Amino acid sequence: MTEARAHFDEAQGALIASGAWHAEAAPALPGLGGKTVRVLDGAGITRLDTNGAWLLLAAARPQAGDPLPELRAFRPQHLAVLQLVAQHSAASAAQAAPRREGVLEVTGRGALAVGGHVVGLLDFIGRLSVELMALMGQPGRWRWREFGAQVSAVFVGAIPIVAGMLFLLGVVFAYLLGDQAQQYGANIFVVDGLLLAILREISPVIVAILVAGRTGAAITAQIGTMKITEEIDAIATLGLSPLAVLVIPRTIALLLAMPLLVFIGDIAGIAGGMLIAQEQLDISYHMFVDRLVDVILLKTLLVGLGKAPVFALFIALIACRMGLSVTRDARSVGANTTSTVVQSLVAIIILNAIFAVMFVKLEI
Repeated sequence: MTEARAHFDEAQGALIASGAWHAEAAPALPGLGGKTVRVLDGAGITRLDTNGAWLLLAAARPQAGDPLPELRAFRPQHLAVLQLVAQHSAASAAQAAPRREGVLEVTGRGALAVGGHVVGLLDFIGRLSVELMALMGQPGRWRWREFGAQVSAVFVGAIPIVAGMLFLLGVVFAYLLGDQAQQYGANIFVVDGLLLAILREISPVIVAILVAGRTGAAITAQIGTMKITEEIDAIATLGLSPLAVLVIPRTIALLLAMPLLVFIGDIAGIAGGMLIAQEQLDISYHMFVDRLVDVILLKTLLVGLGKAPVFALFIALIACRMGLSVTRDARSVGANTTSTVVQSLVAIIILNAIFAVMFVKLEI
């Protein structure tokens, strides 16, 4: 195989190439120093592939917008390769550079995306409501086995992480509150603040966030994978409704499991606060329990437990809808799973803020 060679003839303004031109022939190109190449001579070229053609064209035409030099004495097959590379290079150069978006454009696109999610969720709720009404008249179509499996996965599997997280949050909250209360000799009122914070806000919100990240993401991934593997199509082919088989059991399981998990979180958070009250504030377990019995109100407990089903409903609806919205590629599963977690967290924060304002207005 002849080694690639090239030299520049200044009299003709010609770049004369010979030998075999391929990807490793780049060192053979002469330094042109900004000289204009009017002719590209390939009479001596014995072999030319697309890499070699690109090297020669790039040397003869440094800028993609420069005119193509005269192609002289090339063999027909080599000339066809050069013209093909030149054509695709011109098409690439013709592509417009990506336009930078302004703040208003980004904001508008984000608003449209949020609006699309809201409309999609409302449509999903409507279809699910119709399916649920149909199931009410046909109890035999309820998927009790699937419901039991989902309760086990949603509730039993989440107990350790919920109890552990709320116990530690109770420890942290009692420690910080007790550090301030000690300065004013108000140690015993730490129990009041701990109960109010854990029961009304911390336990329901933290449990909802944990469930959104653990169960919501798992539901989207499961349903999305089933859609990719065409299991959902198989369910529909058998004459069954994917909503009845997949969505309703998971939704009801979450509705039942969330209040129970919040209650377990309440107990764990109070236990953590009780431990710190004993160690840091010299409040014995007996004193803590006596104060707890004196100050705890049923409405305080019910407020936190009442938030749980609402959070659970939105997590289930978002997770199931995003799972059914997966397209037939693996990348979509990851994107929709991430979207489920983000949407669920935003929904939890917004709903909790609405509850806070509503309870203040109602003096609850």
